[in-house]
Amino acid sequence: MERRSFLKNAGVGLAAGSVAMPAIAQNAPTIKWRLASSFPKSLDTIYGGAEYMAKRVAEATGGKFQIQVFAGGEIVPGPAVFDAVKDGTVEMGHTVSYYFFGKDPTYALETAVPFGMTNRQMDAWMRHGNGTKLLGEFFAKSNIMTIPCGNTTTQMGGWYRKEIKTAADLKGLKIRIGGFAGAVLSKLGAVPQQIPGGDIYPALEKGTIDAAEWIGPYDDQKLGFNKVAKYYYYPGWWEGGPQLSLLVNKKAWDALSKEYQAIVQIAAADAHVEMMADYDGKNPHALKQLIAGGAQLRPFPKEVMDACYKAAQELYAETAANNANFKKIYEDYRKFMNDSNLWFRVAEAQYSNYMFSQR
Repeated sequence: MERRSFLKNAGVGLAAGSVAMPAIAQNAPTIKWRLASSFPKSLDTIYGGAEYMAKRVAEATGGKFQIQVFAGGEIVPGPAVFDAVKDGTVEMGHTVSYYFFGKDPTYALETAVPFGMTNRQMDAWMRHGNGTKLLGEFFAKSNIMTIPCGNTTTQMGGWYRKEIKTAADLKGLKIRIGGFAGAVLSKLGAVPQQIPGGDIYPALEKGTIDAAEWIGPYDDQKLGFNKVAKYYYYPGWWEGGPQLSLLVNKKAWDALSKEYQAIVQIAAADAHVEMMADYDGKNPHALKQLIAGGAQLRPFPKEVMDACYKAAQELYAETAANNANFKKIYEDYRKFMNDSNLWFRVAEAQYSNYMFSQR
């Protein structure tokens, strides 16, 4: 009701599918921000999330608040978005915080960690658990605030040039993967590689790497991975529901009026839901096309999943023992997830499993 009241009072009413000219815009200042995305323009889903948000902000302010979106590499490389926002090079970024695992593994909890929450669980933790509070306190140390702005939902496990039948097949495997997932696979003998999305295809084609994870059917098909690696594994156990976020320079944010702040938050919430619906709408058809084109769909064997799960739990314990920030947030994250799993396995899982068994 509070959101509805704000929209009504500010004049940001939805009419015929577009945002009406708000009353506040008549005397509002003209502001132009730059947003650095971590993603290529070719991916209309994940890159498009920032464009969608910026469009909604412009509509809600009568064009007075303009946010120009730049693809990864146009201002800074994708992994450099954090520093660009922190240092004020840009006012805003759109990214996944596990890209900054090397700075502190705690950042990954703002996006996804191996065997972590689904998108719905993550939303619940952020909105009705302690996620926003705990992560907000942590990011504030870097002069940054975050706003959820998208989720890819559960991802695929990537493309492989050879089959993975046992945990032993991971030894020596050169795979494009990073963050916590890369650290987990390292424990099992794999060799993680940090490669930007746009460089994955040639690396697979030339045999520089043996496998690569990216997102899911729609995005993977766009980048053509099925042409250079035929085994398509699932699930992406390292990304059960990865949240994308707007990183906002705290000084720039504090300079905005309360009305503009509210509009950005509402536009981001809209883009958040839009991205999930976009993926859920596009992935089924893309998966059918990939299979028809020769992709070999494979589930990770239970032995492999169990080995990875064990390695992940060991890594969490090691990280928590040496990182107070991670320990504080992960303990809350894990408790919320475990409680949520108790509920999800009752009605949700039973209903889904039954429906998935039907033809």
